[in-house]
Amino acid sequence: MIPSLLAQLPAPSLQESVGVFDIMQKGGMLMWFILAASIVAAGVFLERLLYYHRCRMPVGEFLTGIKNLVRRKQYVEALERCDDGYGPVVNVVRSAISKRNYPPTELREIIKECAQLELPALESNLSLLATIGYIAPLLGLLGTVLGMIDAFIQISRSSGAAPVGDLAGGIWMALITTAAGLVVAIPAYAAYNYLATRLNHLVSDMERAGIEMVHALTEPQQPDIIPLPSSDSEKEKKSAKA
Repeated sequence: MIPSLLAQLPAPSLQESVGVFDIMQKGGMLMWFILAASIVAAGVFLERLLYYHRCRMPVGEFLTGIKNLVRRKQYVEALERCDDGYGPVVNVVRSAISKRNYPPTELREIIKECAQLELPALESNLSLLATIGYIAPLLGLLGTVLGMIDAFIQISRSSGAAPVGDLAGGIWMALITTAAGLVVAIPAYAAYNYLATRLNHLVSDMERAGIEMVHALTEPQQPDIIPLPSSDSEKEKKSAKA
């Protein structure tokens, strides 16, 4: 019955098909919730994208320069280089250098705690984006159910002989809310997975920075020993013994 009703619905004109407010009106009140969810999802994605881009840095080059300064015990210069950077990796390195006088075991715990304190800022709002990705299609499904309920109410009121015009409102609500929910959910879920990948890279960089800084700060200093060439007298003594 539903396919036949859909076939009898009057096709909207081009002006109606592109009218945003007309579509919002046909979709009912749930369309405003879906629209609000889309705006929030876009805002979260842009904010997290800019934040992760700002935290991005050449970790290998940065750690190489810091370790060279640490091996030469130029700790002030190393901290100044950290002040020029930004992000969780820099904060972990700065914390390690500041606590360099602690025993190795305590130093590892301090760096681990510092990395854990950076996680809430990195994960901020990601759960909200994931929630929108899960809820948006459910809102569309709810609109579908409400639209079909409205259509069957019209049918029951007319004892099964309701004109198509009376059923159009409920059917339009069902179709539009379903489409809108999927349009919001698919990009939101894709954006969440992309940001989660960026987050995992930053966490890996923090772990790498912590491990390398512990080794650089706790490994024994090896003096630069350059072997001196043996003199002629030493060579003669060695030949005589031979």
